[in-house]
Amino acid sequence: MGLLLNRNKLLSNHKLLGRWGEKQAEKFLKKKGLVQLARNFFCKTGEIDLVMADTDGSVVFVEVKTRADESFAPVESAITTAKKNRLRKTAHYFIKLHNIEGRNFRFDFVMIVLGQTGRKQIRYYKNTISP
Repeated sequence: MGLLLNRNKLLSNHKLLGRWGEKQAEKFLKKKGLVQLARNFFCKTGEIDLVMADTDGSVVFVEVKTRADESFAPVESAITTAKKNRLRKTAHYFIKLHNIEGRNFRFDFVMIVLGQTGRKQIRYYKNTISP
């Protein structure tokens, strides 16, 4: 019953669902050894959900997409060319702002689907777009 109540609460507010998804993605990535550098980085060109550091020292810019289900379309369809371009511009601004031009970086996507039972499904796409 607790899962159902939590699911209903998440479904009633898309911002709450998005924040929940970002927290789930962060936990997932930390289990893979990544360390959080920033969350919800905003600038005039866009927003990056998570900025992480990988074990090899690379900076990882993470886009998280969370959906209640995929009855309308796969969650991956939310990653458009325009979204990728905004991510690139925002990442380059982050790199310049923090004076880390010499570090390797990449873009990862984490797709989370809450599902009908409240049991989440996580799909992870590493190094998805060129810098």
